[in-house]
Amino acid sequence: MVSPKPTAKAEETATKILEAALALFREQGFESATMRDIAQAAGVATGAAYYYYPSKEALVMDFYRRSSDAMQPKIASALDDTHGLEAALRELIQIKIDQFAPDRTVLRALLRNGADPKHPLSPFSAETKQIRDTDIDWFRRILPHCGVRIPRDLEPSLPRVLWFFQMGVIFFWVIDESPQQSRTHRLIDLGSKTVVALIRFSALPLVRPLRKTALELINLVAGEP
Repeated sequence: MVSPKPTAKAEETATKILEAALALFREQGFESATMRDIAQAAGVATGAAYYYYPSKEALVMDFYRRSSDAMQPKIASALDDTHGLEAALRELIQIKIDQFAPDRTVLRALLRNGADPKHPLSPFSAETKQIRDTDIDWFRRILPHCGVRIPRDLEPSLPRVLWFFQMGVIFFWVIDESPQQSRTHRLIDLGSKTVVALIRFSALPLVRPLRKTALELINLVAGEP
């Protein structure tokens, strides 16, 4: 049975609750804010808040989904005018940082959950798989015409490797206390250059034994045979 499409009023109420929750998460932290606090800030009954979002985790999950949906046209538009793998990597990561910038403190509060793949809000969890797969697919789509020769055996694993690189940058950005997170912007530039240089290097015939070992390591970390 297909669930009925939410009405405009229901969508408006859900958005109001979510925005109130994010504001409280910024001010009080994720752990301190309660569903009762969120309902009061949104101007709805506590029961209504629970009707739309059964938990704070459900609120954050919706935040992730909405952010992912909002980024898709931005990424597509940016990549249309981007040439080369290095530039594409910078664009992909920068768009995500720009999207999450207003809620950087929220992500910091959630950082403790990020390393636990069993936590539903972890970027590595089963619950976030659809969002993760959508993200990884963008890295897959930039490879065919990126201007860099990619070894055939590396190509299937490379999108996930690039996604891990992105996640490392985002985690660094969340804790970066430099003015306007200037160290992160430098990291994006230097990191993208380094990643592309390593990919070029990996295509050299003499590096094939090392590439094979690196692929075994990648598959081990990814939990693949």
